[in-house]
Amino acid sequence: MNAPMQQGLPHLPTEQEVALAKEGSRELSMVMTTKEDVQEISIRSEEGELQVVRLPKSAVQLLMDVLVNISMGNAVQVVPVHAEMTTQEAADLLMVSRPYLIKMLDEQKIEFRKVGTHRRIKYCDVLKFKESQETMRNAALDELATEAQELEMGYR
Repeated sequence: MNAPMQQGLPHLPTEQEVALAKEGSRELSMVMTTKEDVQEISIRSEEGELQVVRLPKSAVQLLMDVLVNISMGNAVQVVPVHAEMTTQEAADLLMVSRPYLIKMLDEQKIEFRKVGTHRRIKYCDVLKFKESQETMRNAALDELATEAQELEMGYR
C-alpha cells in the first residue's frame, strides 16, 4: 500500500461539487442506519463494472462528514491526528498570531518539541487546546448570561 500523499492547501469546492456532495450526503445518510462495524459501498468503474468496497463504519462516517462540509461550500482536508504542525500552521488553526502562540508554547500551555531551532506541535495537542479554550469560553458566556438574568438586564 502506498504512503498517503502529502496534500497542499484544500481547494474550495465548485458549484458542481457542492451539488454532488449534497446529493451524496443525503443518499449516504439514508443507508447509514445499520449498526454493523463494516459497511459496504458500491462504486461503478468507467467500464461500468460494479466494485464493492468494504470500509470500517468510522470511515463511512468520516466520508459523510466530508460530504456535508463540501455541500456547505467548505474546503475540507483530512489530517492524521498524530501529524505535526509548524507554529504558523498551529496559529492559523487557533486563529491567533504566531507570536502569541509562541508565548503560549513558552508558558507550556501546549506541548511541543524542538527540531533544531524549530518548534513542532502535534495536531492532536492543538485540537485538545482549542477544545479546552472553547469549553472555558462557553462556561464564561453561560456565567455572564446567568448574571444578566439575575440582574434582570432583559436577556432570556
